[in-house]
Amino acid sequence: MGDLSNIFPCGRIGRRDLFKSAAGFMGCFMGGALGSMWAEDGHIPDVRIAPTLPVKAKSVIFLYMCGGVSHIDTFDPKDNKWAGKLIDATGFGDNVAEMKRPVIPILRTFTRYGKCGKLVSDWFPNIGGVADEIAFVHSMWCNEGNHFPAVIETQTGHRGRQFDHPCLGSWISYALGTANKNLPTFVNIGRPSSPVQLTGGYLGATVAATPFQPGDTPIPNLNPPKGASSAERERQMQMLLEMNKGFREHYAFNSDIAARAGAYELAARMQLSAPAVVDFSKEPKSVQDLYGIGEKETDDFGRQLLLARRLSEEGVRFIQICHAGGGNGKWDAHGDMKEHAPLCHATDKPVAGLIKDLKQRGMLDSTLVVWTSEFGRSPWSQNTTGRDHNPRGYTSWMAGGGIKGGVSHGSTDDVGYRAEQNRHYYSDLHATILNQLGLDYKKMTLNVFGRTMRLVEDGDGPIQEIIA
Repeated sequence: MGDLSNIFPCGRIGRRDLFKSAAGFMGCFMGGALGSMWAEDGHIPDVRIAPTLPVKAKSVIFLYMCGGVSHIDTFDPKDNKWAGKLIDATGFGDNVAEMKRPVIPILRTFTRYGKCGKLVSDWFPNIGGVADEIAFVHSMWCNEGNHFPAVIETQTGHRGRQFDHPCLGSWISYALGTANKNLPTFVNIGRPSSPVQLTGGYLGATVAATPFQPGDTPIPNLNPPKGASSAERERQMQMLLEMNKGFREHYAFNSDIAARAGAYELAARMQLSAPAVVDFSKEPKSVQDLYGIGEKETDDFGRQLLLARRLSEEGVRFIQICHAGGGNGKWDAHGDMKEHAPLCHATDKPVAGLIKDLKQRGMLDSTLVVWTSEFGRSPWSQNTTGRDHNPRGYTSWMAGGGIKGGVSHGSTDDVGYRAEQNRHYYSDLHATILNQLGLDYKKMTLNVFGRTMRLVEDGDGPIQEIIA
């Protein structure tokens, strides 16, 4: 074990007590923040599910708008000929009874953008400006009409939690492993609506999301105490490696403990890498301006997206951005559709800036940007000027990473209620993302609990019409 007195002035303690103390220390110190594990010298997991398709994207930036964005007020315009008329409707949540509801008018104006002539709402003029880089899918649908079940479905590809399915980012982390041993494979930025958006599920805590944040401290509790010398830190890390080795021998059956031990080792490497990733001081003002950094409405989200670009640049495979999360998510506009306005203003310029920045750096071809939500919103309201939940038809879009630009695929009906033409279940979005990473969704399987678990259970597979 070595002489502990060289590292800890309090002297030696019993080996068993040491490991017990280490377990408690690592648990309280790291919490659930560092859920991904890499180690060197044979401990880095090999690629578990090798790419068998052409690899068109090296990383994914997954923009998840929490709460349900209204597609018909943003990217899927409908005329107002049905406004005020009663149509057949279905409630959501516990009240799924059939009913009649009046269609409320769309109060946005739409402008054609780019060579493709895409109609985009006045809420998203900057995204409209990069429409020639984007493939819009207007015929997405899922089953669940309440937030938490819909987040489970759209994040894991399954309904319900009876099997503790992992989220998409964890599957990608599990399949491909790390491309940078000093940074996590799967990073989450922003507050999620549900822990499901971060979970490794039955794949284990080793592939769960690592939360990052812009600013001087990308991960809470990451930095060593001030005043600690590098030599002292090196001695502590050597001892930590010995402790973790013994810990794995005694508790190899417990994946959570192994994940915590490995995560702490990763944390030591991130103390050198992570601060540099979140240091924007060398980013030109012209680049920061693209993201709206320094502007009141866009500064916070702009910093998150610039951090996402920098993480992608450093080899992080899956960067998830949860916007306006917590509770049901702030995009949940039941009371008044005007509640969307500040959210659109906060995200429009940064998202467009991300696409422009990736393109000017030559990264857009190898970085897949995905924009989505757990469902859309209905043509009717709950006797207000807001809209209800609508899982039956809504819009998601993709850009870069081998996706065709300037494409609008699929459609909803005349009022934007149901996906009608070229319908795509949400798992088709997952399958498309996997396809661009070189992964065949049919091979994303694992034997768990005596049965074969799949990432993508239903659907038709990759959306071929938007793949370049």
